[in-house]
Amino acid sequence: MTAGDSFGRLDDDGDGYPAYTMGRDAQMLGTTQGFLRALGEHRLITPLRSAGGHRRYSRYQLRIAARARELVDQGTPIEAACRIVILEDQLEDQLEDAQRLNAEYRRAAESANPPAAA
Repeated sequence: MTAGDSFGRLDDDGDGYPAYTMGRDAQMLGTTQGFLRALGEHRLITPLRSAGGHRRYSRYQLRIAARARELVDQGTPIEAACRIVILEDQLEDQLEDAQRLNAEYRRAAESANPPAAA
């Protein structure tokens, strides 16, 4: 199993609930628990803690971790992979914001200048 395979299985958008344990997460990603801890040390993902103190991850965090693993598997140092993933995530958010603004401006322009009747 590759990181890409794992990444594709984590497609439940918007799921921020920390439902997965570290052991299960590592198994799903085909990596080690140490890798997930390293991502936390590099501040890529910050797991929530259960009442018993166990790390819990959300699907969103797993998608982020899978992307980092993909980069590391390609030979990128973990520090650089974490930074790349952070920047990709920020750019994705900015792109979504820009697309939303464009749609709002387009709707406003269309309502101010309705198309001429044929």
